[in-house]
Amino acid sequence: MTDDVRLRRGRSALGFSFFAQGVAFALLVTRIPAIQDRYGISDGLLPVFLAAVPILAGVSSVATEHLVKRVAPSAVLRWAQPLVLLSLLGVGTGSQMWHVAVALGAFGLSVGALDASMNMLGVSLQRAYGRSIMLGFHAAYSLGGILGASAAWAGAHWHLSLFTGYLPAVVVLVPLVVVLSRRYVDGTDPGGAQEKEKGLGNGGFKLLLPLCLVMACAYIGDSTVANWSAKYLQDVLGSSEQMATVPYNVYMVTTLIGRAVGDLGVRRFGAAAVVRAGTLVAAAGFAVVAAAPGAWVGMLGFTLLGIGLCVIVPQTFAAAGRLFPGASDTAVARLNIFNYVGFLIGSPLVGAVGDAWSYRGAMLVPMALVLVTLLQARSFGSEKARYGVRHERRAGDRAVDVGRGGNEV
Repeated sequence: MTDDVRLRRGRSALGFSFFAQGVAFALLVTRIPAIQDRYGISDGLLPVFLAAVPILAGVSSVATEHLVKRVAPSAVLRWAQPLVLLSLLGVGTGSQMWHVAVALGAFGLSVGALDASMNMLGVSLQRAYGRSIMLGFHAAYSLGGILGASAAWAGAHWHLSLFTGYLPAVVVLVPLVVVLSRRYVDGTDPGGAQEKEKGLGNGGFKLLLPLCLVMACAYIGDSTVANWSAKYLQDVLGSSEQMATVPYNVYMVTTLIGRAVGDLGVRRFGAAAVVRAGTLVAAAGFAVVAAAPGAWVGMLGFTLLGIGLCVIVPQTFAAAGRLFPGASDTAVARLNIFNYVGFLIGSPLVGAVGDAWSYRGAMLVPMALVLVTLLQARSFGSEKARYGVRHERRAGDRAVDVGRGGNEV
């Protein structure tokens, strides 16, 4: 098998992995009100459950950083993804509070390893392609989120139990991710072991800190949508339970659109310009949500949030890989921790401000934090089209640039 075919198959398989994760996560977060009702979780206790998942995921991401020094990231992803899906099914199976606590704990631990290894493979594939493709992977995640949120809407509409709503996705996705995992392509960081140690040691981590801050702020915004949009629409804007599942779906549709065209924007205008524009649009979205007089205007705000936030996270991972080409796996694993820092801060913060003041006012907090990204946009560099190093394959006297022209998927 030629290198370009192998990379193309690896890209497709990894894209499906992002898709499956989007389905699983959307099925979980859009049914939070139903999970709360099933297990009798009070509003005061709900933030504890919401915080426990990212804490455990962060611990798992740290463990993954050390694990991939011994086994390939593809091996970690191969076992983590089925565990995420099975733990989702466990959330819908139990009847007591400790049952859902165990299931959510398993979800958090497996999703940390999944997110870290998935983005490690994405960064290394982008290096092999020699151009921006990370937004495409995250577009697949958004597409999965749309399908998952739509399935959640159907479950709420037909009053299906959580188990019944989750079972079809698990039955279909688990065999597919297991089969396609054989096509994952592990990258080889240039520079060797000494370069890896030097890259993020001896103060090198300081170079990563601006990106860590951006990642945390972006996920504070994202977690606000994921964990509070349904309750906000239902409790503050007076929508039905069925309609309360729609904002996350709208958010994922707009992230899909933004990410589908985002790589073209990065190649033309550069990552920093795209991230700045996305930040401003996201801030406008939070302002609209906070001021919305009703559910439909709230939908408009969540639409703007999807368009704005969608570009920030993929480009943050890509920038980390570009800054540390000899230690990209380590950089991605450490950066991924701040994904969960954002979730850990965002969910309780919005809940606390909402309880102490108002949930409308609470929406202004992530708006202000997301705007911090404007101060760190220089960390994304000035390159317009390419990240890292181009890898070429020579066939006779002809050089083929892997990932261009006929090699796209």
